[in-house]
Amino acid sequence: MTPLMRRFNIVQGEYRVADQPDVLIGTLLGSCIAVCLHDAVARVGGMNHFLLGDAPAGESAAEGDFQRYGVHAMELLINAMMQRGAVRDRLRAHLYGGANIMAGLGQIGSSNADFARRFIAAEGISLGHTALGGNAARRVEFLPFLGKVRSWTVVDAPVSRLQPVVRQAPAAPVGELELF
Repeated sequence: MTPLMRRFNIVQGEYRVADQPDVLIGTLLGSCIAVCLHDAVARVGGMNHFLLGDAPAGESAAEGDFQRYGVHAMELLINAMMQRGAVRDRLRAHLYGGANIMAGLGQIGSSNADFARRFIAAEGISLGHTALGGNAARRVEFLPFLGKVRSWTVVDAPVSRLQPVVRQAPAAPVGELELF
Protein backbone atom coordinates (compact mmCIF):
# COMPACT_ATOMS: atom_id res chain seq x y z
CA MET A 1 0.00 0.00 0.00
CA THR A 2 1.39 3.42 -1.02
CA PRO A 3 1.34 6.07 1.71
CA LEU A 4 -0.68 9.18 1.00
CA MET A 5 1.34 12.10 -0.33
CA ARG A 6 1.12 15.50 1.28
CA ARG A 7 0.97 18.02 -1.56
CA PHE A 8 2.19 21.60 -1.22
CA ASN A 9 1.66 24.05 -4.06
CA ILE A 10 3.79 27.17 -4.16
CA VAL A 11 3.26 30.42 -6.06
CA GLN A 12 5.41 33.44 -6.94
CA GLY A 13 7.66 34.44 -4.08
CA GLU A 14 7.29 31.19 -2.17
CA TYR A 15 9.55 28.24 -1.48
CA ARG A 16 9.22 24.96 0.38
CA VAL A 17 11.83 22.59 1.79
CA ALA A 18 11.12 19.04 2.96
CA ASP A 19 12.97 15.97 4.15
CA GLN A 20 10.02 13.59 4.49
CA PRO A 21 9.31 10.85 1.91
CA ASP A 22 5.57 11.63 1.71
CA VAL A 23 5.87 15.25 0.47
CA LEU A 24 5.28 16.49 -3.07
CA ILE A 25 5.85 20.15 -3.99
CA GLY A 26 4.21 21.57 -7.10
CA THR A 27 3.84 24.80 -9.01
CA LEU A 28 2.57 26.24 -12.27
CA LEU A 29 4.94 28.42 -14.30
CA GLY A 30 4.79 30.79 -17.23
CA SER A 31 7.72 33.18 -17.56
CA CYS A 32 8.63 32.57 -13.91
CA ILE A 33 11.32 30.11 -12.84
CA ALA A 34 11.19 27.22 -10.39
CA VAL A 35 14.46 25.80 -9.11
CA CYS A 36 14.37 22.37 -7.49
CA LEU A 37 17.41 21.66 -5.32
CA HIS A 38 18.31 18.30 -3.80
CA ASP A 39 20.99 16.89 -1.52
CA ALA A 40 20.99 13.11 -2.05
CA VAL A 41 23.03 12.36 1.08
CA ALA A 42 20.90 14.41 3.49
CA ARG A 43 17.74 13.42 1.54
CA VAL A 44 16.43 16.96 1.64
CA GLY A 45 15.11 19.03 -1.22
CA GLY A 46 13.27 22.22 -1.94
CA MET A 47 11.64 24.27 -4.66
CA ASN A 48 11.23 28.00 -5.15
CA HIS A 49 9.17 30.04 -7.62
CA PHE A 50 10.44 33.47 -8.58
CA LEU A 51 9.13 36.20 -10.84
CA LEU A 52 12.33 37.90 -12.07
CA GLY A 53 16.05 37.32 -11.64
CA ASP A 54 16.69 40.64 -9.94
CA ALA A 55 14.99 43.99 -9.48
CA PRO A 56 15.18 46.19 -12.60
CA ALA A 57 18.29 48.39 -12.84
CA GLY A 58 17.97 51.52 -10.74
CA GLU A 59 15.09 50.10 -8.69
CA SER A 60 15.13 48.33 -5.37
CA ALA A 61 12.66 45.67 -4.32
CA ALA A 62 10.15 46.53 -1.64
CA GLU A 63 10.93 44.80 1.64
CA GLY A 64 8.09 42.27 1.28
CA ASP A 65 8.97 41.50 -2.36
CA PHE A 66 12.58 40.31 -2.02
CA GLN A 67 11.67 36.63 -2.39
CA ARG A 68 9.95 37.33 -5.73
CA TYR A 69 13.41 37.94 -7.21
CA GLY A 70 15.67 35.01 -8.00
CA VAL A 71 18.77 36.36 -6.32
CA HIS A 72 16.93 36.43 -2.97
CA ALA A 73 14.72 33.38 -3.57
CA MET A 74 17.80 31.24 -4.23
CA GLU A 75 19.53 32.28 -1.01
CA LEU A 76 16.37 31.65 1.00
CA LEU A 77 16.02 28.17 -0.50
CA ILE A 78 19.69 27.24 -0.06
CA ASN A 79 19.78 28.51 3.54
CA ALA A 80 16.57 26.66 4.46
CA MET A 81 17.99 23.44 3.02
CA MET A 82 21.25 23.86 4.92
CA GLN A 83 19.26 24.28 8.13
CA ARG A 84 17.84 20.79 7.42
CA GLY A 85 21.27 19.23 6.92
CA ALA A 86 22.03 19.86 3.24
CA VAL A 87 25.60 20.68 2.26
CA ARG A 88 26.04 23.32 -0.45
CA ASP A 89 28.69 21.30 -2.32
CA ARG A 90 26.30 18.35 -2.69
CA LEU A 91 23.36 20.30 -4.13
CA ARG A 92 21.97 19.39 -7.53
CA ALA A 93 19.60 21.77 -9.33
CA HIS A 94 16.79 21.26 -11.83
CA LEU A 95 15.46 24.36 -13.64
CA TYR A 96 11.98 24.90 -15.07
CA GLY A 97 9.90 27.68 -16.62
CA GLY A 98 11.12 30.76 -18.45
CA ALA A 99 8.53 30.61 -21.23
CA ASN A 100 7.88 33.64 -23.42
CA ILE A 101 4.12 33.39 -23.28
CA MET A 102 2.96 36.89 -24.18
CA ALA A 103 4.49 38.54 -27.23
CA GLY A 104 4.00 42.07 -25.88
CA LEU A 105 6.10 41.41 -22.78
CA GLY A 106 9.37 40.90 -24.62
CA GLN A 107 11.71 38.12 -23.62
CA ILE A 108 11.10 38.08 -19.85
CA GLY A 109 11.05 34.28 -19.75
CA SER A 110 14.36 34.02 -21.61
CA SER A 111 15.94 36.58 -19.26
CA ASN A 112 14.72 34.61 -16.26
CA ALA A 113 16.11 31.37 -17.68
CA ASP A 114 19.47 33.04 -18.35
CA PHE A 115 19.57 34.33 -14.76
CA ALA A 116 18.86 30.86 -13.35
CA ARG A 117 21.60 29.22 -15.44
CA ARG A 118 24.12 31.94 -14.50
CA PHE A 119 23.29 31.71 -10.80
CA ILE A 120 23.66 27.93 -10.68
CA ALA A 121 26.97 28.08 -12.59
CA ALA A 122 28.35 30.93 -10.46
CA GLU A 123 27.50 29.05 -7.25
CA GLY A 124 29.12 25.85 -8.52
CA ILE A 125 25.88 23.88 -8.09
CA SER A 126 25.57 20.72 -10.18
CA LEU A 127 22.95 21.06 -12.89
CA GLY A 128 20.53 18.22 -13.60
CA HIS A 129 17.47 18.40 -15.82
CA THR A 130 16.26 21.65 -17.34
CA ALA A 131 13.03 22.49 -19.15
CA LEU A 132 13.34 26.18 -19.93
CA GLY A 133 11.95 28.43 -22.62
CA GLY A 134 9.28 27.83 -25.20
CA ASN A 135 5.93 29.57 -25.24
CA ALA A 136 3.74 27.34 -23.05
CA ALA A 137 3.12 27.19 -19.33
CA ARG A 138 4.56 24.27 -17.37
CA ARG A 139 3.41 22.29 -14.39
CA VAL A 140 6.21 20.98 -12.13
CA GLU A 141 6.00 18.36 -9.38
CA PHE A 142 8.97 17.57 -7.14
CA LEU A 143 9.59 14.80 -4.62
CA PRO A 144 12.19 16.55 -2.43
CA PHE A 145 13.16 13.47 -0.39
CA LEU A 146 14.12 11.55 -3.54
CA GLY A 147 15.10 14.49 -5.76
CA LYS A 148 12.76 13.32 -8.52
CA VAL A 149 11.01 15.86 -10.71
CA ARG A 150 8.46 15.69 -13.47
CA SER A 151 7.21 18.52 -15.62
CA TRP A 152 4.92 18.94 -18.57
CA THR A 153 3.61 21.77 -20.68
CA VAL A 154 0.07 22.90 -20.12
CA VAL A 155 -1.93 22.69 -23.32
CA ASP A 156 -4.43 25.47 -23.94
CA ALA A 157 -8.05 24.57 -23.35
CA PRO A 158 -9.91 23.91 -26.59
CA VAL A 159 -11.66 26.92 -28.07
CA SER A 160 -15.41 26.73 -27.74
CA ARG A 161 -17.24 26.61 -31.07
CA LEU A 162 -20.41 27.98 -29.51
CA GLN A 163 -21.24 31.52 -30.45
CA PRO A 164 -22.84 33.74 -27.82
CA VAL A 165 -26.41 34.77 -28.52
CA VAL A 166 -26.86 38.54 -28.43
CA ARG A 167 -30.34 39.56 -27.38
CA GLN A 168 -31.57 43.08 -27.69
CA ALA A 169 -33.84 44.59 -25.10
CA PRO A 170 -37.37 45.20 -26.35
CA ALA A 171 -37.92 48.74 -27.52
CA ALA A 172 -39.90 50.92 -25.11
CA PRO A 173 -43.19 52.17 -26.49
CA VAL A 174 -42.99 55.72 -27.81
CA GLY A 175 -44.15 58.32 -25.30
CA GLU A 176 -43.89 56.02 -22.29
CA LEU A 177 -41.52 56.64 -19.38
CA GLU A 178 -39.79 53.68 -17.86
CA LEU A 179 -38.61 53.92 -14.26
CA PHE A 180 -36.00 51.66 -12.79
